[in-house]
Amino acid sequence: MNKFLLSVHVLAAIIFVGPVTVAASMFPPLARRALASDQPETGVLKVLHRISRGYAVGGLTVPVFGIAVAAGLGVLTDYWLIVSMVLTALAAALLAFVVLPAQGRVLAAADGSREVRDGVLPQAKVLSMTTGIFALLWAVVVVLMVVRPGSTTGV
Repeated sequence: MNKFLLSVHVLAAIIFVGPVTVAASMFPPLARRALASDQPETGVLKVLHRISRGYAVGGLTVPVFGIAVAAGLGVLTDYWLIVSMVLTALAAALLAFVVLPAQGRVLAAADGSREVRDGVLPQAKVLSMTTGIFALLWAVVVVLMVVRPGSTTGV
């Protein structure tokens, strides 16, 4: 059963976390360009925001199956897993409470006047850093999952 749960966990990470990380990272430079333009094109931004939202919801399956695998392996109290879970929670909170709302504000302002767009431009610049931190958190979690300090595999 653990092999099945692990397979679903890894597939969900690849299918959901990868695309949301890429879409969220692509959004800020395109948003800055759109906000600075005299005739902003928001079609791609809307798609990237929809991907970010939708895949974020699907990404909830990753920790659910991860915890099931960890419970089956008896490693729920290992420090590397606890650190991974905390970093995963931080990444999820960053996405839900910072990245997605900022994307929404940029999209709402992109159709507004020049003054409205100029007012949101600093947020679009900060969004680059925020999505970079989001991606970095996931990279650290992946490394912890692969390296697993104290692993019994001997790798």
